[in-house]
Amino acid sequence: MTCENNNINITIIGGSRGLGKWIANELHKDNFNVKITSRNRSSGEKIAYKMGVKYDDDNIEAIADANIIIFSVPIEYMVDTIKEVAPYAPKDSLLMDVTSVKTEPAEALSKYAPEDTYILPCHPMFGPRIPSLDGQVVILTPIEDRCRLWYDKIVYYLKNKDANLVISTPQEHDKIMSVVQGLTHFSYISIASTIRRLGISVKKSREFASPVYSLMLDMISRIVSQNPYLYYSIQKSNKQTAISRKTLIEESNRLAKLIDDDMEEEFVYDMSESAKHLDEFEEALGRSDKAISVLTHDFNYIKESIGCEIGFEHQYSKKIHIGVVESVNATTVTLRDLKNNRITLKISNINILTENEIYEWKKNNLPIHEYDVSIIFPDTCSEDILLSMFSQIKPVIDVNIKDVYNGKQIDDGFMSITFHYSVFNSEEREVVEEYLRGIGGKIR
Repeated sequence: MTCENNNINITIIGGSRGLGKWIANELHKDNFNVKITSRNRSSGEKIAYKMGVKYDDDNIEAIADANIIIFSVPIEYMVDTIKEVAPYAPKDSLLMDVTSVKTEPAEALSKYAPEDTYILPCHPMFGPRIPSLDGQVVILTPIEDRCRLWYDKIVYYLKNKDANLVISTPQEHDKIMSVVQGLTHFSYISIASTIRRLGISVKKSREFASPVYSLMLDMISRIVSQNPYLYYSIQKSNKQTAISRKTLIEESNRLAKLIDDDMEEEFVYDMSESAKHLDEFEEALGRSDKAISVLTHDFNYIKESIGCEIGFEHQYSKKIHIGVVESVNATTVTLRDLKNNRITLKISNINILTENEIYEWKKNNLPIHEYDVSIIFPDTCSEDILLSMFSQIKPVIDVNIKDVYNGKQIDDGFMSITFHYSVFNSEEREVVEEYLRGIGGKIR
């Protein structure tokens, strides 16, 4: 894709929510002509208006002038939607789907898309909460002789957005995803269900937990807190996942029997063989150590900041909180904000702002106090060096030299420099003047 994106019409079937909505937003930002459809005209029109894209409640009409058609509907409706819409695709248009299952949608696209069109089944390995494509995995499963016109353009666009591209076949995709998604989700859901059945308090268990357990529990919670209908569809729609589930259950029963029958050597051998098969101990240890260090870094940094000013951005509301840290425990931090309100936040829900981010937020959101101050220095002092030193005073936002004076009121060998500066807090004026006296200046 090039700077001529505004000449490309893209219709997203089901673009009013979830991943389809995210894709519509991204493509609109890149100046493509975007149109979305939805099952609910009222909400669809409002969402389209808010995004600044077009809307059509008729899927067939919506693709009449489309260069690219993206199907973003629930898995269980995907094949039927392709069957309904694809036959009307314009000549030379590209048809894509973005579901997590590829074999059946790819077969449907091949069967129902006209021969003078092109198809490229696709699986973005992320959800609609990510800020950009940067570093995200996108799996393409091109069908031989059905993507010649568009393939290089799509690859160029995704690489230019710094996406991590994986090229596969629909069949290979589904087999591997039966483990990457299907087996993983099923395992996590099963563990969550087991904890519930055992009546174990998750909050209490965290008090006993190692960082590894806490990290695993966070991932489990992330999965089971999502749309359960979607996760059921993922389990049902990929036929390979049934094989993975069955194998997991068989292996779990076999290993449990080894333990029950006191077959220690056999259990140890089995676990060792599995470790050899995974064959990435060093890499896995490095990645997990890094993940664990991230969990503890924020807590340690905040703990060391007690009594100091710090800034947080809430991950979900995006609200900024700036204040002095009063206390911190394993899960929360309490600070006194700029309005002297006491606020308690969950550490897991906040991002720590850098000093520069805090400064920029203050500059854009707080009242700024401006002052002039005249200081007497020896006339051998460098004005540029004095200005640089003044700008390094922590509370100072901006400073410039307003005037330099060598008149009758100034002793020989001295000069008076008038600085104009700004601070966020009027009380910080005293801090500035104390600093100036400390470096030998005499305030007039």
